[in-house]
Amino acid sequence: MQKEDLRIIFMGTPDFAVPALEALLHNSYKVVAVITAPDKPSGRGLKLVHSPVKEVALQHNLSVLQPTNLKDPVFQEELRSFNATLQVIVAFRMLPEAVWNMPPLGSLNIHASLLPHYRGAAPINWAIINGDKETGVTSFFLQHEIDTGDIILQKKVVIDHDDNFGTLYEKLKHAGAELLVDTVNAIVEERTQPFPQPQLEEPLKTAPKIFKQTCEINTHQTADQVHNFVRGLSPYPAAWLVLDGKTFKIFKGHASETTLGKESGTYSTDNKTYLHLNCGEGTTYSIEELQMEGKKRMGVQEFLRGFNFQNSQ
Repeated sequence: MQKEDLRIIFMGTPDFAVPALEALLHNSYKVVAVITAPDKPSGRGLKLVHSPVKEVALQHNLSVLQPTNLKDPVFQEELRSFNATLQVIVAFRMLPEAVWNMPPLGSLNIHASLLPHYRGAAPINWAIINGDKETGVTSFFLQHEIDTGDIILQKKVVIDHDDNFGTLYEKLKHAGAELLVDTVNAIVEERTQPFPQPQLEEPLKTAPKIFKQTCEINTHQTADQVHNFVRGLSPYPAAWLVLDGKTFKIFKGHASETTLGKESGTYSTDNKTYLHLNCGEGTTYSIEELQMEGKKRMGVQEFLRGFNFQNSQ
């Protein structure tokens, strides 16, 4: 088919989807409309704020739809009126079949993992939490079960030892944009060969949604496991634990070579330079950046200049 014949509907909301939309526009693809979340009230004045994707859409004078109900017949009729040949979904809601099955070329999704591993809402977090050395992005066609459609292309991304959720998120959002352009180019040039997601012998790694209770540090794990857990949740939503009756978010640290061999869940500090968390198997996790409830985030030495722990072991 000819590139100019392709009419794309783009669906996305957070800033993870922005490079993907910009990449389509930069490569002269015709985006006929953008679907994104409704504006949300924010700040003290509860002023309505556009999603990052809507901001980009408005800058390029694109039509924007912000449905609250994707099953609404009025919305679906308006969507149909754009006569899209392809829909692209990056970090958006689950779509009803009447929507994803609408364009003749189907609907493709960019997912931040190497499927079939890490289907679900939080693939970036869980890849780090599980200590993986590699992840990636996958383009696939939507079908009924979430994140199970036929794979079009994949791109691998290395997880460095000091990557956290924030840095890996940045890597993957740009890798996803590159993969999207490669995928759409392949569709236009009729050289795609989608294949079913492989049935693996080993259990699939999953990526369930993360809640506050998910983020509590399990001090019975080893220091290396705690290190990966903290990285996978930093800077947001942040791992946490209770010390001296106060809740602390932990943003950064490392598995220490200092082995104190003390009971897991206790901590050691000189109230000046270090704060060690005693973990499973006698290992020690050294906290570098933290935030006490009601206070700002700071380095451990700065924090200890203004706070003394009482129950150090």
